[in-house]
Amino acid sequence: MANVLTLTTPLMRQSVGFDRFNDLFESLLHDGNQGFDNYPPYNIEKLGEHDYRITMAVAGFEMDDLNIVLEDGELRISGSTKEREEEEGKTYLHRGIATRNFVKTFRLADYIQVEDAELKDGLLTLALKQIIPEEKKPRMIPIAGASAKIGKSKKN
Repeated sequence: MANVLTLTTPLMRQSVGFDRFNDLFESLLHDGNQGFDNYPPYNIEKLGEHDYRITMAVAGFEMDDLNIVLEDGELRISGSTKEREEEEGKTYLHRGIATRNFVKTFRLADYIQVEDAELKDGLLTLALKQIIPEEKKPRMIPIAGASAKIGKSKKN
């Protein structure tokens, strides 16, 4: 049983707002290497019943280096740094802030929309909201029973 949890835990981190295992396994087969990549580090938070937030640590990236695309239920965040000219006289003794290119894909549940994206202090924050149309929301169906019909026939 521990093997099953180990296998599915990274997959669950790649999905937001749903538990469709078929889609998760399909994405594992198509994105085998990307499915377990931990760069850049990120958090997925559930803030309420229909509100989510993804926060990615993208230190060293500027707004022009990042692209966010939502297409067919997949949220794709990519970062690509351009070669920056080093300032004259500057020599790095240690370069620990990673700025390698990345593409991170999250599969979103139905009706989840990206509300906002913000880059501040090296953190890219995306606010997500699940907006379910009225016709898709559960509704109560009144039940007509024999007692309701009997009461009507006695009054007539």
